[in-house]
Amino acid sequence: METVIEAVPDLPVIRTARDFAAPPERLLRAHTDPDLFARWVGPDRTSTRIEHWDARTGGSWRYVSEHDGAEYRFYGCFHEIRPDRIVQTLAFDGDPDRVALETLWFEALPEGRTRLRSQSLVDSFERRDAFLRGGMAAGLDEGYTKLERMLTDGTA
Repeated sequence: METVIEAVPDLPVIRTARDFAAPPERLLRAHTDPDLFARWVGPDRTSTRIEHWDARTGGSWRYVSEHDGAEYRFYGCFHEIRPDRIVQTLAFDGDPDRVALETLWFEALPEGRTRLRSQSLVDSFERRDAFLRGGMAAGLDEGYTKLERMLTDGTA
């Protein structure tokens, strides 16, 4: 299944959804375990190095995505981690004023499946649209495809 991405017409919000063939606790672990997260996040052409990872309510994180010798640093805070959701911020070192507030929901489905939904709130429609134009859709879909393979083969 491909990732569904929706720009909310009247809010600077991006919503996504994708179903996975794994229970919610495995999806939560893939989002909070730094070794697992680094293996699946981002487009296929990038690699990820975790610099700091404190996956708990009130914790923070920082990672570097590398592509063709260039490094892109991302950071944020875990505002809340529960079995059914994560609330966190996301910022890019190259533009620290572009902070997104992101909520991820892990919804149990029949037959041990999970629907992962997310909502990202930014401060303007222009920034929301820039996220979408900047390759977010391809990167998210490629990352989730890697995650689906890891869940299927048991490495996540």
